Amino acid sequence: MTFTPRLVALDIDGTLVDGYGVMPPEVHAAVRRAVDAGATVVLSTGRSWLATKPIFDDLDLPSGWAVSSNGAMVVTYPPFDVRHEVRFDPAEVVRRAAEIAPQAAIAVQDGLDWRANRHFPPGELLGEVTIESIDELASREVSRVVVRDPESTEEKFAEMVSQLGLHEVSFFVGWSAWLDIAPKGVDKSAGLEMVCRELGIAQADVLAIGDGRNDIEMLEWAGRGVAMGDAPDEVKAAADYVTGNFADLGTVDELDRWFPAVERRASA
Repeated sequence: MTFTPRLVALDIDGTLVDGYGVMPPEVHAAVRRAVDAGATVVLSTGRSWLATKPIFDDLDLPSGWAVSSNGAMVVTYPPFDVRHEVRFDPAEVVRRAAEIAPQAAIAVQDGLDWRANRHFPPGELLGEVTIESIDELASREVSRVVVRDPESTEEKFAEMVSQLGLHEVSFFVGWSAWLDIAPKGVDKSAGLEMVCRELGIAQADVLAIGDGRNDIEMLEWAGRGVAMGDAPDEVKAAADYVTGNFADLGTVDELDRWFPAVERRASA
């Protein structure tokens, strides 16, 4: 194996933390081994920056880069600085989604905060949330639109994508009836490409690990793209390798391949 990762791009939910936001200590230790070995670790996530920051802090990552909001916002931290943000006109998307799914909650990401037509489940949108009408949500450019219906299913949301019939945006269907709508061509790989360009790191030297449909472009783009064992089939198909399930510490298995733990021998 001649591959040596210089940059490690890590999805968060389902890769670093479980459905309750808990990071296994073994995962924490494996990421720290990568950092200590000199690799640049970049969190690459669909989360907003405010939801990414606690993971960055928990891992005690050195000052560096993060790709948040599926690539729509790229930041450096600490200190916090927005290095790149892509915005688009959400009017057609917002109005069409409200027409197709009138019962759903719709939110737009506006910088670090949110504007929504109704309240989301507690803890899902970090930052200030302002309740507005559909017309107000559609009134100015944003970096992301989120459609959420806790009473719906992933299958129904996948059907909604086809009903929206829009071609100027990108869609990412989450595991919990959560639909991310981003500017066309904006995804995690685009954000990581910018980071690599700034750091002088070749695409071929990137290891990426993820489990969601919003990771597909990242896994295809990276020098080595690794899907979690419990990822959907289309995510696995996009990867170079499939590691174990999250619960079986598949993330640790892959990181240990390149950044193994050093056994300490007791002195005689």
